[in-house]
Amino acid sequence: MANEIWTIRRCLEWTKEYLAERGEEHPRLSAEWLLCAATGLARIDLYMRMDDTLDAAQLETMHAAVVRRAKGEPLQYITGSTQFRMIDVACAPGVLIPRPETEMLVEEVLNYLDAEVLSPEAATRQRVELPWNDEVEQARKAEVALADERATAERRAANLTAADEAALGGDVLGSRAYAEELADREAEEAAAQAAEAETAEVAEPELDEYGIAIEGVDQETALVQDAAASVPADPRIARVLEVGCGTGCISLSLAWERRGHVACTATDIEPRAIDLATKNRDALGLTSDEVAFSLTNLVSSIPREEWGTFDVLVSNPPYIPTDVMRSLPHEVKDFEPDLALEGGADGLDIFRRLLNAAPYMLRAGGLFACELYEGALDAAAELCRQAGLSDVRIVRDLTDRPRIVRAIVTEPKQRQ
Repeated sequence: MANEIWTIRRCLEWTKEYLAERGEEHPRLSAEWLLCAATGLARIDLYMRMDDTLDAAQLETMHAAVVRRAKGEPLQYITGSTQFRMIDVACAPGVLIPRPETEMLVEEVLNYLDAEVLSPEAATRQRVELPWNDEVEQARKAEVALADERATAERRAANLTAADEAALGGDVLGSRAYAEELADREAEEAAAQAAEAETAEVAEPELDEYGIAIEGVDQETALVQDAAASVPADPRIARVLEVGCGTGCISLSLAWERRGHVACTATDIEPRAIDLATKNRDALGLTSDEVAFSLTNLVSSIPREEWGTFDVLVSNPPYIPTDVMRSLPHEVKDFEPDLALEGGADGLDIFRRLLNAAPYMLRAGGLFACELYEGALDAAAELCRQAGLSDVRIVRDLTDRPRIVRAIVTEPKQRQ
């Protein structure tokens, strides 16, 4: 093979057929992924450069990748990365691969933060609502409409004869008379505005005996000052606690998509996960103040002074029931870590521990949200109700399977 000429086209077709013969469910897509990783090209570029020749290093990389894929190893481990929502995350053996269902978990957290924590302050900081904003906007729109109307009339009237005008009949926009009328209206409005401005300049406020204006020195200045005073000096930073972070995709997405408004603390018991998540954070240019990773068992490393301060506790914990583990696809059960998958007899072993921790970690009104096995959601929701959480909901995934349980902590527990 080394002495043969291998174009992208030939390599793509050969890889597709090779993987299909070995039971690959989507052989062409897999071939594209592997070629992109070997060449550094985007998928669309493959089809723009089908006649390009692969060099020796690219062929060697491609050969090793195809062998690994034929054995069932996940594409994300072979290529070393995957896309998750708006970010790319590095993947590596020993750390759970992010799933599309988990993107929905992030969406649920963002919806909560936008509605309950971030929206009012973010909106206030973006635009201070002053009493005259609407009036100014309406006047601007009327001015633009009038200018457009006049331009249309002038453009059409300039090319019309008297016979044309007669033929137009009721189409007043096409007449010279209407263009002249618009000009008169503009002149009258300009004169009126000038008169108002002159009156405003000469008008003097009524003064009291000390020479101070009774109605205030400057009402507009006072209104601006009052509006500015209502804006918080510092933006509200939402605090998120993620347990079992894996690649870090949940916390990193939250911090990335609401940068400057969200700070995350993320834990994992697997050292390889913490190392990989830190690598992903650094690649995104996020700081440890924005996302802090901690090697620990669940919430053990959270300082006592931070208990009860989090707005969200979110997790994609191990949740596959023990019996179901045996029936998982080969590329999952034989390549991805059991530690990140198995959740006990009913899939809720870790969930129960998180549920016990939630009232201690969250403030009143804080969100507890977990991704779980589809057959365990009803039981998980009932456990939340028994624990005293409110607004318990089950969220379905894109395939209409129950996937996420979310609830609100109404009565936080005090640390002992």
